[in-house]
Amino acid sequence: MVSRRGAGERRRTKPAVIGGVAAVLVAGAGFGAYAVYGGEAEAEDTARTKSAAAQEKVKTGPLTATEVTGTAERFLTAWQQGDVTAAADATDDAEAAKALLTGYAKDARIKDVTLTAGTPAEGKVPFSVKATVAYEKTSKPLTYDSALTVVRRDGDGEPRVDWHAAVVHPELKDGDKLVTGKAGDPPVKALDRDGDELTTDTYPSLGTVLDSLREKYGDKAGGSPGIELRVVRGDEGEEGDKKEKAGADKTLLELSKGTPGTVKTTLDPALQAAAEKQVDGKKQASVVLLRASTGEILAAANGGHGFNTAFQGSLAPGSTMKVITASMLLEKDLASVNEQHPCPKYFTYGGWKFQNDDEFEIKDGTFKASFARSCNTAFISQAPELKDDDLTKQAKEVFGLSMDNWSVGVSTFDGRVPVQSQAQMAASLIGQGGVRMNPLNMASVSATVKSGSFHQPYLVAPSVDGRKLATASRTMSGATLGALRELMSYTAAAGTAAEAMAGVGGDMGAKTGSAEVDGQEKPNGWFTAYRGDVAAAGVVQQGGHGGETAGPIVAALLKQAG
Repeated sequence: MVSRRGAGERRRTKPAVIGGVAAVLVAGAGFGAYAVYGGEAEAEDTARTKSAAAQEKVKTGPLTATEVTGTAERFLTAWQQGDVTAAADATDDAEAAKALLTGYAKDARIKDVTLTAGTPAEGKVPFSVKATVAYEKTSKPLTYDSALTVVRRDGDGEPRVDWHAAVVHPELKDGDKLVTGKAGDPPVKALDRDGDELTTDTYPSLGTVLDSLREKYGDKAGGSPGIELRVVRGDEGEEGDKKEKAGADKTLLELSKGTPGTVKTTLDPALQAAAEKQVDGKKQASVVLLRASTGEILAAANGGHGFNTAFQGSLAPGSTMKVITASMLLEKDLASVNEQHPCPKYFTYGGWKFQNDDEFEIKDGTFKASFARSCNTAFISQAPELKDDDLTKQAKEVFGLSMDNWSVGVSTFDGRVPVQSQAQMAASLIGQGGVRMNPLNMASVSATVKSGSFHQPYLVAPSVDGRKLATASRTMSGATLGALRELMSYTAAAGTAAEAMAGVGGDMGAKTGSAEVDGQEKPNGWFTAYRGDVAAAGVVQQGGHGGETAGPIVAALLKQAG
């Protein structure tokens, strides 16, 4: 044990015992001169003058026990006494050591340090640290174990501590530092629409949502951050002129917990609980419910809790995309609900041969029949009449998608409908190609059809922070909207969505989808629908047909929503 001393004190100290060898500081000699007693009673003058050192041969060979214990004792005693310069001089990189040890007291606010060395082994000396971290009126004890290694310094062979940041704390990497201060964003207590707290104990799916709310509203919700000792990572590597942080910062000690602020969300507790139940045990299932007339998010759940697929997923939506494509074809007079519309087994465009599921065809059928049975070729056959950017414009201008400007209150992916040509453009018409969506996006599509105009979904009311919601530049004509509702209503009653929607009743509409994904044995199953003023969408990855997988999940929630 080395007793605490002031940096400038000169008086006798108690010997520090390292591996059974006692090292005693010689009064008046300063740091670096020790009389060592034990198995090897050999005195070593580590404060040689430069002229004397220059005349001697460079030291080589294995380190002696005296060199190891003496160097370790010199370093630890100086560090404990707060003599940063002397401690740094006992290392082979005095500049780096001095900077980190200075920050240990100044930035990390660590005081009353006691260092106790253990038994050396092959030049390595373990030691324990007991100290106090103090920040303003808050303090907490700090204890941990570390180790140092003694090596011969390049050039003169003198024994020195091999300097690395991990000597100061094992969690440090070179370039890192320790800092004590406010712990970033204050905690946030998220509330449902009724004012009750949302927790992951009750709603396991909301873990990523609650984290995102803290990141977004931590400094706006009226809370205060806690105080913590943390490792602040340094920079490693460079990309252009931008240095990249070498990993995430890490909290080592929490001195005080923060006071949470509160953020009210639009989530309905009964519907959120129902959504959690519907996806429970289905790791690749995700679902979202919206109020169609406002865009309020009523529920969002993911069977797998590690990633928020419901809000941030980027997946091909398959035939649910036909809702948007149908609205475009209706507007351009390329289709009409009850008029005949081609649905052949195959249609070739851009060098690709497209077909329907199980190669079915509808002879002399209407566009309504093709939509309800999800005939791919009925949509692909219109590709020659379209411009490359027609679908992109429709998605943006009418449905508010693919604009990257949604302000939901948490992080979201706002859909992607890129401009494509030839076969890729044709594939986009049926939700393949480069089109990417998630349940939030597709729930919004059904909500737009039900309400007649796009209302950007949101989880936190814009009045909370004065943010502006995204808008669409135009709405569908009354005739187009009426026709689109008729298509979705018929699909829910007599098409591919009928089995899932049986018993839902009321003013309803739906569309199924299956999206092929390279490397997957089964396609992703999609389902989007509305009933009354509630719209919903879900996906079950690698689930198969949407009507059989995602459909029952969505339909059950629409029934509960009433």
